[in-house]
Amino acid sequence: MKTLTSRIEIVQGDITKLNTDAIVNAANSSLLGGGGVDGAIHRAGGPEILEACKKIVEIQGGCQTGEAVITTAGKLPSRFIIHTVGPVWRGGKNDEQEKLASCYINSLQLAVINDCQSVAFPNISTGVYGFPKVQAARIAVNTVSGFLSKNNRIEKVIFVCFDEENYRLIKEQLNVLSMYS
Repeated sequence: MKTLTSRIEIVQGDITKLNTDAIVNAANSSLLGGGGVDGAIHRAGGPEILEACKKIVEIQGGCQTGEAVITTAGKLPSRFIIHTVGPVWRGGKNDEQEKLASCYINSLQLAVINDCQSVAFPNISTGVYGFPKVQAARIAVNTVSGFLSKNNRIEKVIFVCFDEENYRLIKEQLNVLSMYS
């Protein structure tokens, strides 16, 4: 059996290029595309993603902060896109930490339900949503490692960092994790 730390990777690059069962989209609550990772995924994946998101919106009216939904990946090499809505940072007094952790947990639960063995995450909420990057990295690594320690169905989680700063911060948290596992 693989060790916990061998099931988590980090790369710097473009999440839309990864060939995993699922990639996670840092979406907005409307699910209708936007900037950053969300815009890149919608552009690269094509109109099928937007159409699938529109159907979800018709049924449930979007996606709330901390929740996640799953759609086709359109033209992307992955099978699915898991859309999750990260919290906007408002000083840390509005459950932002818990909501960010929920993004990871709910995304991983959807991955398990849909028989995904590999999942790639972007840095959720650290861009225009303003979540402090050090805290976000700690929450991401601790939440994912906690989930994986109780669930063996997912074989690989990849943190895909677009920029050097987030890469370094996630790497530091993974190093801390490897010291204790």
